[in-house]
Amino acid sequence: MTTTQSGPADRSHYDVVVVGGGHNGLAAAAYLGRAGLSVLVLERLPHTGGAAVSAEAFPGLPARLSRYSYLVSLFPEQVARDLDLTLELRSRRTASYTPVVRDGRSTGLLVARPEGEETAASFRELTGSDDAYAAWQQFYGEVEKLARVVAPTFTEPLTTDRLLREQVDPATWSAIVERPLGEVIEERFTDDTVRGVVATDALIGTFASMRDPSLVQNKCFLYHLVGNGTGEWRVPVGGMGAVTDALLDGALGAGVEVRTGAGVSAIRSDTDGAEVTWHDGERHHSVTCGHVLANVAPSVLDILLGSPEAEKPEGSQLKINFLLERLPRLRSGADPASAFAGTFHVAEDYSELEQAYAEAAAGRIPTRPPGELYCHSLTDDSILGPEITELGWHTLTYFGVHMPARLFDTDPEAAKSEAVRRALATIDEHLEEPLESCLARDPHGKPCLEAKIPQDVERDLAMPGGHIFHGDLEWPWAPHRARLETPAQRWGVATSAERVLLCGSGARRGGAVSGIAGHNAAQAVLGAR
Repeated sequence: MTTTQSGPADRSHYDVVVVGGGHNGLAAAAYLGRAGLSVLVLERLPHTGGAAVSAEAFPGLPARLSRYSYLVSLFPEQVARDLDLTLELRSRRTASYTPVVRDGRSTGLLVARPEGEETAASFRELTGSDDAYAAWQQFYGEVEKLARVVAPTFTEPLTTDRLLREQVDPATWSAIVERPLGEVIEERFTDDTVRGVVATDALIGTFASMRDPSLVQNKCFLYHLVGNGTGEWRVPVGGMGAVTDALLDGALGAGVEVRTGAGVSAIRSDTDGAEVTWHDGERHHSVTCGHVLANVAPSVLDILLGSPEAEKPEGSQLKINFLLERLPRLRSGADPASAFAGTFHVAEDYSELEQAYAEAAAGRIPTRPPGELYCHSLTDDSILGPEITELGWHTLTYFGVHMPARLFDTDPEAAKSEAVRRALATIDEHLEEPLESCLARDPHGKPCLEAKIPQDVERDLAMPGGHIFHGDLEWPWAPHRARLETPAQRWGVATSAERVLLCGSGARRGGAVSGIAGHNAAQAVLGAR
């Protein structure tokens, strides 16, 4: 990783101070530095990157896993071009594989990339006709048309719902934006497995029933399907840390000053500017600036501004990182190198998702936790050291849904252990051999399994409630009566303080690893000058 500095700043005043060195903060800093502004980035941790980092999770074994966030979809190609980023995002040859037991027989649903006859045949074998695949193509064709309208607006001043609605088929707009997505899925698809595969994109990091009237699940679904107009989730070569390392290089190359080990304790702001105070482990430092960009959750920003803290959001996920000596064999007979290359759905039939939600909402760890696996090293083995690559080892990532923080509050470690046990048991239902039997062991003989619950994410990354989006996602447009008078309002980054702007996942059009909030905050600053 590129070297940064700790300690006091080089000067007493900056045009902009960025609080938080995650990917959005680095993107904003790079844009502003390239525009000729003086910029200081302050990061609490000893390294930049936030949730988008690569690390050797298992000591003594050269495998750099994407420890928290793990795939890229929303990151605009425009941002990569603007900042001259050296970054490769690689397509997976499999979109998804869903193991299924039907009438006592193990089989599965394969969605290849590109789809083609192999995918059509898999739908046909599972459902008994071509109807399900035809409905699938029709639905995702409509979603893609919506994505091609919405995606370009992410890096533009906010448009309004009224203007966007005029460019989209009314039935599609109603299905995705106005009605609970569960109703639409139940109408459009009849097979429980197919319904579930569609629904899962609405539940990543979002705890909701598919029929939730708030439509929070619809918003999550939209964000997962619109990236660059295609919605494709790609693998960052070198791991997620390669994304933030490229952004850090871009910021430093633009003359940005980056300080790590700098825990910000206060932001004071008025109409003329702001002052930021931090501690470097030895003493406090302060600088003044024209603007502060807050690459922290809105509820954390409230604390820094001395305002009453907003209600803490609640994260909902179980993340497990594995290092395997071999990929496990599947009861369906599918090739593991194909099945695990894409998103491998476990217990994510539609009825299973809703049952797990009901159990979690009642305060119980789901009996059969829904989740999805994928193997980064099948697409990009650069994250492995040559000695374990030659042995045929692989990484495996599990992201479990319907695991709200409340389930772990009373006894986090015991509840985490039980959640992991149930997740493994549910995965094993589809394997010829227990997943644990495939685990590598570190030099001390410890199995290579690392689990993260919302409480871990909050502790490690200061994300309140362990919520990976800093709070529930918002529609990536403004209501038609919204005030869009200032640059900050027009770019969706305004806060209660005129000189303090959001530039993280809590901004409108935030969430996921995208750099969009950083881009938009930078444009708001430039527009205010």
